[in-house]
Amino acid sequence: MSETRRPRAMHGPMGGRGMGAGEKAKDFSGSMKKILNYMGRYKIRLVLVAAAAVAGTVFNIIGPKILGKATTELFNGLVEKISGTGGIDFGKIAQILIFAMCLYLCSAIFTFIQGFIMSGVSNDVTYNLRKDISKKINRLPLKYFESRTTGEVLSRVTNDVDTLQTSLNQSLTQLITSTTTLIGVFIMMLSINVWMTLAALVILPVSMLIISFVMKRSQKFFRGQQQYLGEVNGQIEEIYGGHNVVRVFNKENDVVDEFEKVNKKLYNTAWKSQFFSGIMMPIMQFIGNLGYVIVAILGGFMVIRDAIEVGDIQSFFQYIRNFTQPIQQIAQVTNMLQSTAAASERIFEFLEESEEDQTAPQPVDITGLKGNVTFDHVQFGYNPDQIIIHDFSADIKDGQKIAIVGPTGAGKTTMVKLLMRFYDVNSGSIRIDGHDVRDFNRGELREMFGMVLQDTWLFSGTIMENIRYGRLDATDEEVIAAAKAAHVHKFIMQQPGGYQMELNEETNNVSQGQKQLLTIARTILADNRILILDEATSSVDTRTETQIQKAMDALMEGRTSFIIAHRLSTIRDADLILVMKDGDIIEQGNHEELMKAGGFYAGLYNSQFEKAEAI
Repeated sequence: MSETRRPRAMHGPMGGRGMGAGEKAKDFSGSMKKILNYMGRYKIRLVLVAAAAVAGTVFNIIGPKILGKATTELFNGLVEKISGTGGIDFGKIAQILIFAMCLYLCSAIFTFIQGFIMSGVSNDVTYNLRKDISKKINRLPLKYFESRTTGEVLSRVTNDVDTLQTSLNQSLTQLITSTTTLIGVFIMMLSINVWMTLAALVILPVSMLIISFVMKRSQKFFRGQQQYLGEVNGQIEEIYGGHNVVRVFNKENDVVDEFEKVNKKLYNTAWKSQFFSGIMMPIMQFIGNLGYVIVAILGGFMVIRDAIEVGDIQSFFQYIRNFTQPIQQIAQVTNMLQSTAAASERIFEFLEESEEDQTAPQPVDITGLKGNVTFDHVQFGYNPDQIIIHDFSADIKDGQKIAIVGPTGAGKTTMVKLLMRFYDVNSGSIRIDGHDVRDFNRGELREMFGMVLQDTWLFSGTIMENIRYGRLDATDEEVIAAAKAAHVHKFIMQQPGGYQMELNEETNNVSQGQKQLLTIARTILADNRILILDEATSSVDTRTETQIQKAMDALMEGRTSFIIAHRLSTIRDADLILVMKDGDIIEQGNHEELMKAGGFYAGLYNSQFEKAEAI
C-alpha cells in the first residue's frame, strides 16, 4: 500500500527499542509441542506422510542386500569359471538387478508422495498461521503496537513464518526418514553379521556426544538470529519511513552506527549458529570413515574364515554409509529444529498476547443512536501509577461542535482514544446516549465514528477506491457526491483518468492538502454519527486550510463533532470549547465566554494572534 503516514516515533537515532528486551525464551520442547499441536488438524495427511516416508525408506534399505547377492553370484561364478567347474549365471544376476531396480523405483515413488503431501501441509500451516496472525492483529490492544516497532510485528508474519515453513518442509520428513533408515539399516546389518555390526556401532556414542554438544550451544544462537533479524527489520522500517528527517538533522552517521551495532549482533549470532551447523558434517564424515576402516579389517578376516560372503561385505559397506548418513541428517535436522523452535516461539508468543474484549455480554444496539456524549469524572493513566487524566467531565449534545484545546501533552488525543475504546478508563465512565461505551461491541461502537487525522492514509488504488473505502457498498454517484461535498471533485477531474487515476508511491502530483480532502470525502461518504478531527489542517497552508475548513463544515453538519486543534482561529464557531491542561478541564464555554473570562484560553488565543500580527 502506498500511504502518506508519518513514520512511527523513533526511539533514539535508530529507534533503538530492542525487540528482545524483556523477552523470555520458552524451552525447546515447549515450542515444538505448540507447533505440533497446531499441526494436529492435518494429522491424517501427516500419517500418510509418515507411512510414505517409512515405505520409501524400507524399499531403499532392502536394496543394498539384494545388490550384495548379485555381487556374490558374480564372484562365485567367476571362481567357478576359473576353476573350470561352472560359469557366471548372467540371467540370475539380471533378475536380481531388475528386482533391485523395482525396489528403488518403489522407494522413489513413495518418496515423491511424501514430499508432495508434506509440501501441502507446510504451506497450509504457514497459510493458516499468517491468517491467524492477521486476525490477531485486529484483536490486539493499541498499547501493543505503541510499544513495538512496525518492523518487529511484520517480522512475525514474514521472517518467522517463512523460517517455519522451510524447516517444517524439510525437517519433519527428514526426521522420519532418517529414523526409519537408522532402525532399518541396523536390522539389516545384524542380519549380515553381529560382530561387524557391533564394530560399526562404536561410532554411535561419539556421534551422539557431538550432537548433544552442538544442540546445547546452537539453540541460543538460532533464537538470537531470529530476534536480531526482526530488530534489524524494525530499524530499517523506521529509518527509511522517516529518511527525510534523518537527513535534515544530519543523523546519517548516527543511523549507520546504530544500525551497525544491531547488524553486528545479527552477524555474530548468525555466524555462530551457522558455524555449529557447518562443523557437523565434516566431523560426522570423519567418524564415518573410521567405521569403514574397522569394518574393512574385520570383514576381510571373516571372508578368509568363510564366515560371510564377499557380497555381504559390499552390502555392509553400503549399510555403514547408510547408517552414518541418517546420524548426520538427524544432526542437521536438530540444528534446523532450533530455527523451527525459535520461529515457533516468537509466532506463538504473538498469538498468545492478551486481546481486547471484542464483544459485550448484552451489547447495545447502535441503531437509532443520535450522538449525545457524556464524560463522567473520567480518570485514566496508561500506567495505573501514572494518572494523566484526573477528573474529566463534560456533557455534549447531539450535533454540537466540540473543540478540545490545550498545550501539548494535556490529554486531548487521549480523550479521543478513550472515546473509541482504544483504552478503557480507570474510573468514571464515558456514555453515548446514556449507554456506557463498555456495553457496546467494539466494532459496532467504532462504526459510529468517522475520523480525519493530520496523517492522511491513502492506499495503492484508484481515487474512486480510496474514497469508497469509507463505505464499500456506495455507488459511483455517491462517491462523486462525497467528493463534491469535500470540495475535491474539481481537482479529481483535472487528473489523468479522473476518479480512475491510480494513487501509489510514485504519485507526486497530489499535495498534502489534496490528500486531506480525499480523506474528508471518504469520511463524508461513511456518514458516521460522531466525527473526530485531529489536527486535520495543521500541516497545510492557509489557502488550503480554507478549502479543508469548508469541506469539514459540510462534513460536520448535523453531526456531533470533536475537533482537536492548535490553531484556535479554526474553532471560534465551536458550540463548546474544552480547555485542557495536565489532564483536567480547566475552562469550558464558547469562544466569546472564554475570551471575556480572560483565563488560560484567552492567553493562548492572544499569544497566537500576537504571533500572527508579528508575522
